Amino acid sequence: MGYEQMQNNKVFLTGRIVEEPVFSHEMMGEGFYDFSIAVKRLSGQDDIIPMTISERLMLGTDFDEGNVIGAVGQFRSYNKIVDEKSKLVLRVFVRELVEPDDTNPNIIELEGFVCKQPVYRQTPFKREIADMLIAVNRAYNKSDYIPAIAWGRNARFAGGFSVGDKVHVVGRIQSRVYQKQLEGGIIEDRTAYEVSISKLDLLSEKPRSSYGTSYGTSYGSSYGSPYGEREYGAERSYDSHVGYEQPPMAPVYRADDGGYSDRSN
Repeated sequence: MGYEQMQNNKVFLTGRIVEEPVFSHEMMGEGFYDFSIAVKRLSGQDDIIPMTISERLMLGTDFDEGNVIGAVGQFRSYNKIVDEKSKLVLRVFVRELVEPDDTNPNIIELEGFVCKQPVYRQTPFKREIADMLIAVNRAYNKSDYIPAIAWGRNARFAGGFSVGDKVHVVGRIQSRVYQKQLEGGIIEDRTAYEVSISKLDLLSEKPRSSYGTSYGTSYGSSYGSPYGEREYGAERSYDSHVGYEQPPMAPVYRADDGGYSDRSN
């Protein structure tokens, strides 16, 4: 993997193992295992984050439930066909095990391209939110599609972005339980994963027509989140429809080939 692809998607996590490793797949003679960790927020609530790790990295480390580990990796997406529909699966791919660090247990930094028009909205409590989908280039002509959410002035800023704009975000990975109504009126609990943005930069804009304007640029290029962590209990009824279970496979603007590509994983 090239240096650029290593730097545009970085995750640092410290958490408690809540699901022990289970064999996932093998590639070129190397086995990979899936497990989950719980990362505590400042509020005390846990984010349950799915992980994938090589068997070679597991040597010498105890992965029993309840043990605490530190990991460095990348937040990756995979397309999985479920009931003849494409589903976006998000996992942290572990590249290195490190000493646990409780001072900053959940940090993610991404650099990528807006691949779906951001949706700016307000909750019934007048909190400003913008939903984004960011395409992050990976080696071998692949891209990871990462859902993200911005708050307050960041949300107003993101509301002016267009497909193809290059952005830099810093935040944390969060998990969220929502309800999906299936055929026959059955209600099923599902979990969505997204990046809660604390810092947002617009690195470059896709060329626009002479009459087009960017709403967000009037707010400057970077803001910190004025609201801090998102709590879902009081707003769940409003947000329960957001699940990303059928992700939009919009074309991705690639800086390396100067155009759009329909490539996905």
